[in-house]
Amino acid sequence: MIDALERNVPQWDYPEYKEGEEVALFIPCFIDQFFPEAGVSVVKVLEKLGVPFDYPEEQTCCGQPAFNSGYWKDAVKVVRKFHKVFKDYKWIVTPSAACAAMCRVFFKECLPDSPEAATGARVYEFHEFLVNVLHKTDFNASFPHKVSLHIGCHGRRELGVAHAVQTILDNIKGLEYVPIPNVEECCGFGGSFSVKMPGTSIAMGQKKVANIRKVYEQGVRHIVTTDMSCAMHFGGVMRRENDLKEMKIHYLAELLAE
Repeated sequence: MIDALERNVPQWDYPEYKEGEEVALFIPCFIDQFFPEAGVSVVKVLEKLGVPFDYPEEQTCCGQPAFNSGYWKDAVKVVRKFHKVFKDYKWIVTPSAACAAMCRVFFKECLPDSPEAATGARVYEFHEFLVNVLHKTDFNASFPHKVSLHIGCHGRRELGVAHAVQTILDNIKGLEYVPIPNVEECCGFGGSFSVKMPGTSIAMGQKKVANIRKVYEQGVRHIVTTDMSCAMHFGGVMRRENDLKEMKIHYLAELLAE
């Protein structure tokens, strides 16, 4: 089910997780403010698996907004703050593929061969952590509905999480997966891109929603994603389409937590 682009994604050498090792939760800004249920679902799944975790209260942002906008000196300040908060943790997980990519891929662009880059290298998108580190694929979850999937560009291209995510979907009882046409195409959010280039961003979002309408016509009423930031963008476009208002968007871990 994974498209051809997955053959060209990075291959990561995942360390071995030892039972009882503590996991640090990094909850990004927009999850905290707009989609707290995604963060709650991560906690519920970790509790379900008996994995100990900690939430460092001093955490702030990963620095991606400044980095993507070209303000690298400002981004470095945030990267150093992130390192200060998380440097003592072996495992760091986040319910955002985009933020995980910022940490693991782009910290080393900001500060090459640095302790900050080494800390960033230990950040994992939650679902890839479940499958590729914990080697968990079946969560005794049931969701008897037709479901489509959106994976943001950072998760798909920078982290290569699509295979792990699809593996989880394949193990949810009763779930019927219906792929969105041209699923690898960007939704148009891109963080600050949507502010700097609103016309282009909206047009891309409308194209994504046109493809979502095609699965809606096949009976899909649920979309799952690894990036609620993307969902915030194309979901906003969907809410302006009366026939798509009943389409629900979920962070994938929400299906595993129930």
